[in-house]
Amino acid sequence: MYLISGCLLGHNCKYNGGNNFNQEVVDFCKSHQYCIVCPEGVSGLPTPRPPAEYVGGRILDKEGVDVTEAFERGAALSVERAFREADKRGEDIEGAILKANSPSCGSGQIYDGTFSGRLVQGDGCLTTKLKERGIKVISEKEINNGKF
Repeated sequence: MYLISGCLLGHNCKYNGGNNFNQEVVDFCKSHQYCIVCPEGVSGLPTPRPPAEYVGGRILDKEGVDVTEAFERGAALSVERAFREADKRGEDIEGAILKANSPSCGSGQIYDGTFSGRLVQGDGCLTTKLKERGIKVISEKEINNGKF
């Protein structure tokens, strides 16, 4: 079973109320078991909401509000839900395809905290929790590079 960011499948859970639909991810899901995740949604953050980025080890929204606790809670709840679902299905979690650059789901690169679109090395909080459990995480940008 794979974890898939809901926004990549067309769910309107992105901070601005839209989605990040990705046909390659949809095609991947046609031949693989998966569980949809959206840490921000499960944490109770509203949609739409101000964009958020890591700033000095905390996650702040563009208005300066510290939303670290909500993001961390959403990541922890998403991991718990995914492992419960895998257990229920009698499957292992083989990997995750999560939204690139996000403070929750980014893998390898995240936005730099200036809200300018610049990237720095790093992982989002959900990605960090999954990697700590040995789960391979890629972004939608890597799906066709033979990563899975």
